Amino acid sequence: MADWSAEQYLKFEDERTRPSRDLLAQVPLADARRVVDIGCGPGNSTELLARRWPQAAVTGIDTSADMLRQARERLPACTFVEANVAHWVPTENTDLLFANAIFQWVPGHLRQLQRLLGALPPGGVLAVQMPDNLDEPSHLLMREVAHLGPWRKQLADKARVRDTLPKPGAYYEALSPLCTRLEIWHTIYNHVLEDAVAIVEWVKGTGLRPFVDPLEPPERKQYLAEYTARIAASYLPQADGKVLLRFPRFFIVAVK
Repeated sequence: MADWSAEQYLKFEDERTRPSRDLLAQVPLADARRVVDIGCGPGNSTELLARRWPQAAVTGIDTSADMLRQARERLPACTFVEANVAHWVPTENTDLLFANAIFQWVPGHLRQLQRLLGALPPGGVLAVQMPDNLDEPSHLLMREVAHLGPWRKQLADKARVRDTLPKPGAYYEALSPLCTRLEIWHTIYNHVLEDAVAIVEWVKGTGLRPFVDPLEPPERKQYLAEYTARIAASYLPQADGKVLLRFPRFFIVAVK
């Protein structure tokens, strides 16, 4: 895929940051010296961490140069590193590993979560949020259009870059032996957006990228037109014309 676009992602900054706020509210750390934001993106979640623990050394890691550029401009006092979490190791005495909407992209992420939790000192916290929305119309329709259009062969091996999340019990079995406290929960957000086009703009910044990035401009335009028409038929307007984007998310807070 092409690099992530911080500009596209931040079109819905408030809505995208809300799960970070909800996750952070459940982190039971009064003080923290070292905090890492895994998959920091443009720094919107990192900013929350820096505000909560202003004396902490806050580091953000991400694979996207554009996201890191935006994060550095936003938070010059924090440290930002280009790194892939699958090969990254936290420094000693890290108090918090915070990961908002990143591990759903990481193959074998259960093993990675075990590895990272195991690397924390006693009392350290691993806090994770992942979208659990592959069965929502927004994502079902991405795959439907990919299979129907002239691009179906081109997208055959690219249309499913994310796996469905395991059941909560799988996370419990994998993580509970490594921690003293484990909280697992789902939250379903219903984001109020202007119209169906706004839903398409939302997913352009994340889940739609594997489908449209490989296409040439004419095919990309056709794919988006087909997808937008199906989104409009699935997300009907409310009385005031706005639409509700139903968005399930999965949360974990594990205390070493």
